Parts: sequence; C-alpha cells; structure tokens
Amino acid sequence: MLFRSQLLEQPNLSAKTNVIDEQRLTLPSHYSWQQFLEIEMWLAGTTGLRITYLDGNIELMTLGETHESIKGILRFLLEVYFVEKGIRFFPVGSATRRDETNSVSFEPDESYYLGEKKSYPDLAIEIIIASGNLNKLEKYRRFAIPEVWFWQNNQLFLYHWQESGYVQIYRSELLPDLDVDLLLKCLQMPNILEARLELLKGISQSE
Repeated sequence: MLFRSQLLEQPNLSAKTNVIDEQRLTLPSHYSWQQFLEIEMWLAGTTGLRITYLDGNIELMTLGETHESIKGILRFLLEVYFVEKGIRFFPVGSATRRDETNSVSFEPDESYYLGEKKSYPDLAIEIIIASGNLNKLEKYRRFAIPEVWFWQNNQLFLYHWQESGYVQIYRSELLPDLDVDLLLKCLQMPNILEARLELLKGISQSE
C-alpha cells in the first residue's frame, strides 16, 4: 500500500526504541477518513507515536523525553494550583477528540473539565517542541474548546474561544487569578519540589 511504503521511509518515526526527542512529519498526499483509520490501526502498536488527522492531512509526531518532561511538570503545577484554589477539576489527559463529520482526530497533551463534565473539555494544553505544518488551533476550533494553551520556547500562548474564533489572551479567562508568568517561572525551575513551594508562595501572596 502507498501509505505503508511512505511510512517505512521514515524509520525514526516508526521505531519503537531509541526515540530521543520530538519529531513531526506530515505525510504527503491526501487521505480519506477510511485510509486514516487504516494507518492508525497499522501504527497502533508503535510506542511513543501520535497521529493527527485534519481535512485529509495526516501528521505523525514522536513523544520525546523533553516533551514528556515539560508536559508532566506543567500538569503537576497546574493541578497544585487547582487544589490550592479549591477549583473542582476532572483531568482527562490526552483523550482522543474525533469527529468524522468535521474531518478531525487528535490528542491534546493535557485537557481538563473545570467545575463539571461537559461535551468537551474546558481547557486543552499542547507542548510544542518541533513545529509541524498543520494549523494547530483549527483542530480545537472544530470542537469549540473554550481555552487552548500552547507551550513553546519557554513561553505560554493562551487562546480563548469566541464566536468569531480564537483570540490570543494574556491572562486566562477560565483561571483569571492565575499568574501565568509565575507558572512559567516555576516550570523552568530545576527542582520540582522547590517549584511547587514557589507556586504556593505566589498563590498565598496574591490572596
């Protein structure tokens, strides 16, 4: 099959071992929903590989150690914040968001329902180490997810959904008391325990 030969030309993406860091590859050509499902099934046993489908385009991404480390620490700090502020939350991680009608299937790095469960999460977070070719906000627009955060180059870029689409914001609409600069500072600290204490100190001082 054509798509199988294309994948075999990219050994670094399909290898199950020795994945060092994140790589992204947009497959050439245009794929139907059924072809996407076949590729997804063929790759199902591949460790550390994520597949995104948007309007006939397929992007493959390896999950490297840097990516997973940043994701894990950000999740930890954010959940410390939720607990300290008494915010009810439901973490659903990288649960797949899929809609054949809207030609989209993807997995955020982290996602949360806040307050109560709804049709879709309130907040989705994506860690970007290597940029790809797909429109990263467009896939979230298909589900009108209220807020999307992108971490890239030690910065957080926040976007909030409005009727006209996503607009960039500099303070979370969902978490208006969250000091984003403090969160970034803690995220870059080498000691995760000290980062937690610094975050708690900042929360205490702001109250």
